[in-house]
Amino acid sequence: MTPILPLVAALPLLAGLLGAPPRGPAAPGDAPARHASAPVTRPGPAGVVAHAAARTRSERRRVLGYWTHRRMARALPADLLGPVSALGALASGAVPPPASATPVRLPAPPWPGAARRRASGARVGTTGARWAAGGAVTRTVGRVFLTMRGVDFVCSAGAVRSRNRDVVVTAGHCAKDGAGAWAENWTFVPGYDAGRRPYGAFTARRVLVPERWSRRGDDSHDLAMVVVNPSAHGHLTEVVGGQDIGFNRPRGLRAYGFGFPADPPYDGEHLVYCAGAPHGDPHDQTSDQGMRCDLTAGSSGGPWLSAFDPATGQGVITSVSSFKYSDDPGTMYGPYFGEEARRLFETAERA
Repeated sequence: MTPILPLVAALPLLAGLLGAPPRGPAAPGDAPARHASAPVTRPGPAGVVAHAAARTRSERRRVLGYWTHRRMARALPADLLGPVSALGALASGAVPPPASATPVRLPAPPWPGAARRRASGARVGTTGARWAAGGAVTRTVGRVFLTMRGVDFVCSAGAVRSRNRDVVVTAGHCAKDGAGAWAENWTFVPGYDAGRRPYGAFTARRVLVPERWSRRGDDSHDLAMVVVNPSAHGHLTEVVGGQDIGFNRPRGLRAYGFGFPADPPYDGEHLVYCAGAPHGDPHDQTSDQGMRCDLTAGSSGGPWLSAFDPATGQGVITSVSSFKYSDDPGTMYGPYFGEEARRLFETAERA
C-alpha cells in the first residue's frame, strides 16, 4: 500500500491556500470569531462519547451569525484537517510524523481521464454524477459547516428519521478530530444548492461519536450522530423529512453514496452521487466497505443509501463516506453500521 505521501506534498499548497492567520478586525459582513464556552464531554452508554454543543439560545444565535456567506464560501473540506494540523506542527518547529501505510482523508486529485460529470438521470452504476432526479434526497442531504482548531471546514451529512426528529448522521472526523479536538460552530444546511439555504440552518446541540473513534481515531468507527436544535420552522425532519437507517445488514448491498465534493472536478455547490456494489477492505486495515466513487474532499460524511428508490429519493442509510487509500483514489470507503452504530443512534434519538 502506498504511504501517505500525498499529505506531505499537499503542505506547500495548503500553506498558500490558508495564508497567514487573520489579524485585526473581521472582514466586512463577518461576525467576530469567538470561541464557545468550555466544552462539556460526558461518557454515554457503553461505547458512546457525547459532547454538548450550542445549548442556549445565545449560543445558537452566535453560531448562526458566525456562518456568513463569505465564511461558508471559504471553508475547506474537512478531509484537509490532517494537512492543516501538519502545517501547524511545521510552523511551531515540530517534526511531522513519518509517513505510514494508513488510510488518508485527502482524496487525491483527479486521476488521468477524470472529467467533470454532467447532470443526468439516476444511474444504477456510476462513479460520480450530479444528482438531477429530485426526490427526498435533495432535502435530507446537505452540507455541514464547522470550525476545528480555529479553521473553518465543510463536510456532508444526512437527516435521519428518529424519535426526537433531530438526528443527523455524518463521519466522525466531521465532528471530532479522532482523539483530538471537538468541532465548534457545527451547523447543518439541508438541501444546500449553490449557496442557497432553502430550509434554513440547524445548529448542533449534542454530538455523539463511538468511543473507539474518540479514543483512537479508529477508521472502522469513523461515524458521528449529531442532535440538532430545531429551527424557527420546527424540528429537522418536520421541515425536510428523513431517511431510514439500518444496522447489521448484509454486506455488499448496492448503495448510492451522496455528498458535496469540493475538490476538482467538483466545486461543492451541488449534490453529487456515486452508485455501485460495495466490497470489503482489500488491505484488511478496517472493517469498512469500499465503493468505486470519484467524489472528492468535501463529500466526507455523506450518506450511503441502500434499498434506494431513485423515483422517490428514499432509502436506508447503511454507511457514510469516510476515506480513500492513497494508492486507490477511485474507491471510497465507509464504516459498516453494526451494533456500535446502533447504540450511537439510539442514544442520539433519546437526547
